[in-house]
Amino acid sequence: MIPLQPPRRLIDVEIDGEAVRVPEGSTILDACEAAGKDIPTLCYGDTLTPKNACRVCVVEVEGARTLAPACSRKAEKGMKVGTDTERARQSRKVVLELLGSSVDMSTTPRAAEWTDEYGADPARFGDDAATVQQPAKVDNDLYVRDYSKCILCYKCVDACGDQWQNTFAIGVAGRGFDSTISTEFDAPLTDSACVYCGNCVEVCPTGALSFKTEYDMRAEGTWDESQQTETTTICSYCGVGCNLTLHVQDNKIVKVSSPHDNPVTKGNLCVKGRFGYGYV
Repeated sequence: MIPLQPPRRLIDVEIDGEAVRVPEGSTILDACEAAGKDIPTLCYGDTLTPKNACRVCVVEVEGARTLAPACSRKAEKGMKVGTDTERARQSRKVVLELLGSSVDMSTTPRAAEWTDEYGADPARFGDDAATVQQPAKVDNDLYVRDYSKCILCYKCVDACGDQWQNTFAIGVAGRGFDSTISTEFDAPLTDSACVYCGNCVEVCPTGALSFKTEYDMRAEGTWDESQQTETTTICSYCGVGCNLTLHVQDNKIVKVSSPHDNPVTKGNLCVKGRFGYGYV
């Protein structure tokens, strides 16, 4: 049972000239969503503490010297926020160009849409622009690590670490542009502390981490989300009551996720719930 929380006071915030009332402690992103504003986000995760890594959600706050990350900046009473100002749009454009020139964004949801919306041109840096291109790591039968698609949002590290799993199998290795997500001493995943819960896959926003089934189907050209159905059910392995969302294509389960609003798991599963669907 979820314990009852004391009620929060409501505060008034102005979003693009529109008054919005949100509970005290809400972020600017919460206020924008309440106002119906579509703010681009990549590193934001609704089950994780904001990391402020990608900077595509920046907005302009009246009176502030710098742009503010909407995902983590708390809304304040009387705050006036501009979500579509020239300054905010230019910042998002540059961030999308830098990411697009260095990272494979082909499987990042809405990346192409945002690139077009903000007029970003990743190709303007030329063919010699540095990239994080590297072979995908396929060292187990459950999920694949394709770090050529990694934007270093740290969501996988947080999910594996003290925010959820407390396994600490992965962390950030290297410095600067050479930074990458790695197991300890860059050991194969099978030799690491990984327990294959797949919670890192759940929170990855770009497809850098994906089910082996999805990776293989994309390589074959058979992966088609438009032909997939999603059915939420209860995991049958134990009595905890974790919710599973089964993604089915051509009458076969191709991957499993978990509802983030479920009070039992909040999007997290164990190896059996996430990958143990072969018996079906």
